[in-house]
Amino acid sequence: MIIYGPVPSRRLGQSLGVNNIPPKFCSYSCAYCQIGITKNMTIQRKAFYEPEKIFSEVKLKITQLKENGKHLDYISFVPDGEPTLDKNLGITLDMLKKLNIKTAVITNASLLWMDEVKADLSKADWVSVKLDAVNEEIWRQIDRPHGRLRLESILDSIVAFSKSYQGTLVTETMLVSGLNDRTEHFESIAKQIAKIKPEKSYILVPTRPPAENNIYRATSERLIEAAGIINSISGVNVECITEDDTEQGFFFTDNIAQDLLNITSVHPIREEIIQHYFQVKKADISILNELLEQNKIAEYIYEGKKFYKRNLNNAYKE
Repeated sequence: MIIYGPVPSRRLGQSLGVNNIPPKFCSYSCAYCQIGITKNMTIQRKAFYEPEKIFSEVKLKITQLKENGKHLDYISFVPDGEPTLDKNLGITLDMLKKLNIKTAVITNASLLWMDEVKADLSKADWVSVKLDAVNEEIWRQIDRPHGRLRLESILDSIVAFSKSYQGTLVTETMLVSGLNDRTEHFESIAKQIAKIKPEKSYILVPTRPPAENNIYRATSERLIEAAGIINSISGVNVECITEDDTEQGFFFTDNIAQDLLNITSVHPIREEIIQHYFQVKKADISILNELLEQNKIAEYIYEGKKFYKRNLNNAYKE
């Protein structure tokens, strides 16, 4: 599964996902990650999928969307791991330019100290870089980085990239209760954002089942304080993303089983949304039950809501 969606994105509108990293190759193992704990921790870039294969699948999906009267705002690299671990990322982005649709990459920025990663990301129209902490201890608690990574090097690299990048650059900060939601954390993050000068700074909270237990969203009071501090110190426009997904924007074909597997691989979906699309497609709920019985999809409860997520332990055995 390389292409999924499109799915509704609060930052990017209708976003067609590119899953250019198998589960779960990453340089972090974030405590709040909706994909789960990192099984393949690495900072070594390698080839995963041929750029030609990604391009052909994206092109085919776009044709399908047009036939169904659907529009697309972005082609977004939001995979089962860190997208810049793909050493063919730049080649793929170049190929996708032929389709005349903007491209986006959401990265944890941990590899930006590599010149080739900076060069690859420069080819995207929109880039989001993670900035969960500026304090080394907090960074290790929340993002659980590869042992050879150094926060100071990453922060300096983000600033360097921001000075040369010609597209739209934003920062993304996930606030987790009890980890990085104190006033001094907001102030240090704000000072770093002031150096980066992004177009916008997004503040998020966990809204889907996290990798680890005892991970909870920061309170509304903490979010309001964070937004105020970041805006006042950095001068950057701040937007909080705290709402759950709605039924609007997800795209399902007649092959609902495959669509469910593709989307839930990287984007856990609430029960109500799946029920809505089963009704729209007049599909039998037995399709979902069969996937559950086959252990291809699992149920999770988070904040009192039921989610469905693909069982990645079996995803690449099929």
